[in-house]
Amino acid sequence: MLLGLTTMTNMHAQTNGSNSSYSRFGLGLLSDQSQSMNRSMGGVSQGLRSGFSVNKLNPASYSAIDSLTFIFDAGMSLQRTKMKLGSAHQSANNTNFDYVNAAFRVVKNLGMSVGFQPFTSVGYSFQQEQSVGTDPYTGQNISNSFALDGNGGLHEAYIGAGWRPFKGFSFGANAGLLWGSIDHQVVQTFAENGTANSTSYSSLRSYYSSSLLTWKGDIGVQAEIPVSKTDLLTLGATVGIGHKVGGETTLLRTVLSGDSIKRTANNAFQLPMTYSFGAAWNHANSLTVAVDATLEQWGACTTPQFNAATGSFAAAKGEYENRLRLNAGVQYLPSRLDHSYLKRICYRAGAYYATPYQNITTANNGKFDGPAQFGITAGIGLPIANGITRNTVLNIYSPSYVNIGVEWARRQPSSSQLIAENIMRINIGITFNELWFQRWKFR
Repeated sequence: MLLGLTTMTNMHAQTNGSNSSYSRFGLGLLSDQSQSMNRSMGGVSQGLRSGFSVNKLNPASYSAIDSLTFIFDAGMSLQRTKMKLGSAHQSANNTNFDYVNAAFRVVKNLGMSVGFQPFTSVGYSFQQEQSVGTDPYTGQNISNSFALDGNGGLHEAYIGAGWRPFKGFSFGANAGLLWGSIDHQVVQTFAENGTANSTSYSSLRSYYSSSLLTWKGDIGVQAEIPVSKTDLLTLGATVGIGHKVGGETTLLRTVLSGDSIKRTANNAFQLPMTYSFGAAWNHANSLTVAVDATLEQWGACTTPQFNAATGSFAAAKGEYENRLRLNAGVQYLPSRLDHSYLKRICYRAGAYYATPYQNITTANNGKFDGPAQFGITAGIGLPIANGITRNTVLNIYSPSYVNIGVEWARRQPSSSQLIAENIMRINIGITFNELWFQRWKFR
């Protein structure tokens, strides 16, 4: 599939999906797998562990869950995207469900988590037009236009466990099920001097439909290293297992005259091997500074591709390249034990950068790297107060939070022929702790 963006004439916003033309490649745009707390810290995860929040990106962290704790966490986001290509521009709004998960302790030093969240998203609708030359018989200018639409994505349900066999070391694993459908449609038409001509030139409609079902697995470790009485360094690492994605992709190409071809590719998609490393430094249970690096080996993955020369439709490499993402974040909690509400608020900030992982082919056969992405994040965690606990007991022993974060991100293409995207996002999450609902026999 190609992405023709050289002289775009119109872009349409959709109410669902990613509202990004880059979501039409492979499995779509990758959804952020972190919780609202992590997102406000630039997406860091590998060295974070807490008894009061879920860190799904490193399952070894589940071993930190307290014996009296049952955590329920859910999040959503509000997003506004501004897309620009030359003088053409369009804005789009999205409201997205981000995740829901729970975590609890099974036995001493063994914690578990279950959850559900989107894994990828596809959502776009736009048009592109380019001049292809002059008709030698009529002398009229011939233009070629594409109307492209897509929707769908994959979802993930997972269960995970984290165990601490001895003090200072934990390991864990997530096992998940991925499923979903992805649909793309490209309609190509010709016009003479701006007027559609169905007599001399045939339009072509290409429809790609994928129905996918597969598994997903991640293994993580964490090591806690005391630096001083008030300082703790936590090192973490996670490996995601790459493999083929089960399912069928169908291509149907039809011309105006009624001729059509149908091709099917089985198990043509792949998930990459991923390697994440990170560290978090905690000072006096108040200040946390964390950094991460993640390598995703998308370059080794295949996607279903149509070869016009041979008429084949099969798995092939070339739409992806390896991706490196760097994250950094900080959290400051003045004092969780203080009676002052302001001192029990968590203050967070972070930033991230990710190299391109898509290869883009335009309508005029130009080949470019996809967009690099970078962003800045900030947020706060507001402790939930309760009249019975008088704002104190809840947040000392069993804190619940409303997490609010803001994120500015940019997808910066490598060529002026590709769309640049600026994204403003508000992340909202709420973390409930079971102890908040406990009945007190004495006051």
